[in-house]
Order: sequence, then C-alpha cells, then structure tokens
Amino acid sequence: MPSDAVLYQAAALCLTYPDDDLIARLPLLRQAAPQLREFTDHAAVTPQRELAAHYVRVFDSRNRHSLYLTWWHDGDTRRRGMSLIRIKELYRRHGLEFSGEELPDFLPAVLEYTSRTGDTGLLTEYRDGLEQLRARLTAFGTPYAGVLDAVCATLPTAPAGVRR
Repeated sequence: MPSDAVLYQAAALCLTYPDDDLIARLPLLRQAAPQLREFTDHAAVTPQRELAAHYVRVFDSRNRHSLYLTWWHDGDTRRRGMSLIRIKELYRRHGLEFSGEELPDFLPAVLEYTSRTGDTGLLTEYRDGLEQLRARLTAFGTPYAGVLDAVCATLPTAPAGVRR
C-alpha cells in the first residue's frame, strides 16, 4: 500500500457530505492525515448543520466546483459517458464493484479507489481538472481547498499550460 493511501482515504471522507459518520471520524482523520488539519479543525468546531449547508453551497450549486472529474474534461457531452464507462471498467479490473450511488468519477470514489489500489492513474489523468477545482475552491475561500491542496501535492507536477 502506498504511503499516500491513508491521505487519499481521509481526503475521500472529507469530500463527502458531512454526516454523523464523518463527524465521528474527525479525530481519527486529524491524527491519520495531518495534511488535512485545516479542514478537520474547521469541521470539528463548526456545527454539523452549518457544515452541511456550506457543503451544499460549495459543491451542489452548478458545476463551478464539480467533484465529478470527467465533467472538467468532457463537460456534458456524449464523450463523458464513454469516460464514465471506462472508469467503471477500470474499477472492475481491480476487483472493485461500484455501488452506483454516485457516478464513478466522483472525486471521493476516485480517491478511495486510489487508496485501495495504489494506482494514481486517474488522479494524474484528471490533474488539470483537480487543479481547476483547487484554484476555484481557494478563490471561494473554503476549507475544502486544503483537501485538494494535499491531494495535488502527492501527484507529479502538472504539465505546462494547465488552466487555473
């Protein structure tokens, strides 16, 4: 298991809707992934209802902060459907069955896949989208930007010409 596996799993949890399970795990996440302390510290002192409202404001309104990686590359096109099928097949090849509650390109799902397999290929392939999301979250002023900062710091340097 790669040394970043714990970070990827913790980041996946941090980027999901803040339910009771996330709140209960915050002390463990804070200890296991110190790179995420900006977010975990914020989440620990923010009332859950307020944290949930912030999550909805950040991620559920329009696609400006989309957690769906193929959206950044393919937009709402037929090509995106093919990309989603390809990702689902990649999960299957690694013995993982996707539950279907979310699309397979949902960033927390990709991070969980990466933590389990050590395969950073999807994160690297969609690095441009991750960087765009990171920049937008930073500009928005949300603690979720720190989660993307930590994930992006583990990946190879983005190629020249990445849109930000």
